[in-house]
Amino acid sequence: MANKAALEGGPDDLPERIVEPPAPGEDLKIPHRGGYEHFRPTHRAKPGPQGPMPVYEWWERTEVAE
Repeated sequence: MANKAALEGGPDDLPERIVEPPAPGEDLKIPHRGGYEHFRPTHRAKPGPQGPMPVYEWWERTEVAE
């Protein structure tokens, strides 16, 4: 399993673009501005400090009900 994952797309103000990866094949759900940004795995990788990082692309945002 990779040590980190790279995020592409989504809001410009996401605080992190390099994150802990989920289990292989799972989507990433990042809490952000009262909701969640969802990222799906791709078949691409980017170079990272500890080897290739899988790339996850943004695909939707969900709001948290108040």
